Amino acid sequence: MKHTLILVGADKGGVGKTTTSRALLDFLARKNIVARAFDTENPRGTLNRFYPQTTQIIDLSNVADQMQLLDSIETAPVKVTIVDLKAGNLSNALQIFDHIGVLDAAAAGDFNLGLVHVVGPSIASLDEMNEVTSYTKNMSYVVAKNFINETNFFEWDDNTYQRYFATLQDAKEIEIPKLNEMAYEQVDLAGVTFSNFTANRDAAGNASDFSFVLRGYVRKWQRDLDVEFENLQLIQNLLHGTSAEQAGGQQRSAANRVQTSAAASGNAPVTAAVRANVAKATNGKVPTGTAPKVPASVKAAPAAAAAHK
Repeated sequence: MKHTLILVGADKGGVGKTTTSRALLDFLARKNIVARAFDTENPRGTLNRFYPQTTQIIDLSNVADQMQLLDSIETAPVKVTIVDLKAGNLSNALQIFDHIGVLDAAAAGDFNLGLVHVVGPSIASLDEMNEVTSYTKNMSYVVAKNFINETNFFEWDDNTYQRYFATLQDAKEIEIPKLNEMAYEQVDLAGVTFSNFTANRDAAGNASDFSFVLRGYVRKWQRDLDVEFENLQLIQNLLHGTSAEQAGGQQRSAANRVQTSAAASGNAPVTAAVRANVAKATNGKVPTGTAPKVPASVKAAPAAAAAHK
């Protein structure tokens, strides 16, 4: 599967950027898609607090850290990378990636590139969309409208709404529903993933005593957000790619078992890989020929015919 690099960012602070990164990592984990993450909130990373095992804190302005992120894409065993961009650093990050050829490499098909641009219901936040569109031509551009409060995104003012959203021809929109404030605060206080919270588990995976009511709010929020993520082509490619790889692996395992079994009985050509498997199963007695065994009844038939004559 081709590597997928997903940037999550915003130029305005306080729009729920890291919450979106956490929700995305949580979603992928529940779909059995292994991902790694980079937290650019250097030196103290918020994302790293919730995902310490899979997240590294880097300074994106540092060349050595850029190398740590990008030079490992081809060799990393994990095929999905989430980069949580520092608040107010989206435009600067895109300029860096453009300068060193990341956008061109994605356009050439070296890897899949996506940007989840988190915007809040304010003019300052919406203005960012026009500022980054020059960088988003060859990537999956997602505008995540985060309902951090009870307001809306100017749907009541058609002129304003059309000004910002009607011109986003290649962008996909998702809505991040509002999570109950008390539930959000409890998850934050516990320092656990959303899934651990709903499963009533602490950061170490041990049983905890989180509120049943608050876990219900988080669980409903997850279900609603799952629908939004699953509508994105970028995510669908990951889901289908993982399913195809799992199916392919199962088929290869089944074929290998059949071939090994046939080779062990002398009824099939013996390849090097199968010979190695059979050697383990037969204490080194590996069949080297390809001719099938001939049943005794078949062997006896010609002799009987000759005696009859």
